[in-house]
Amino acid sequence: MNSTDKKQLRAEAHSQKPVIMIGQAGLTPAVLAEIEIALDCHELLKVRIRAEREDRQRISQEIIASTGAELIQMIGQIAVLYRSNPEKRIKKEAPIKKSKPKPKPKPKPKPKKDFTNRW
Repeated sequence: MNSTDKKQLRAEAHSQKPVIMIGQAGLTPAVLAEIEIALDCHELLKVRIRAEREDRQRISQEIIASTGAELIQMIGQIAVLYRSNPEKRIKKEAPIKKSKPKPKPKPKPKPKKDFTNRW
């Protein structure tokens, strides 16, 4: 992946919130399974790793090795991961055609009031 793709993915991930949080128990098989599911659904994923600096690096490398994802960015406790999903790309490329909505009919003009014969 080249730097322009990473730059675009960083910009896309900026507005996202972390989907998965890794806490005291560390990286468990259940957490890895959830990361796999989230990567299949979203492709781009933010993970919050609550650990010391060395542990964060080790955990992020373990995630990358086991899931096949690519580390886009690591800032503090937040890691941004990306793994392309070919099935999701196919669905995006074939948009569903929508029928055009019917135009609303124009409202009828109100008749003007006649003020000549008031009394």
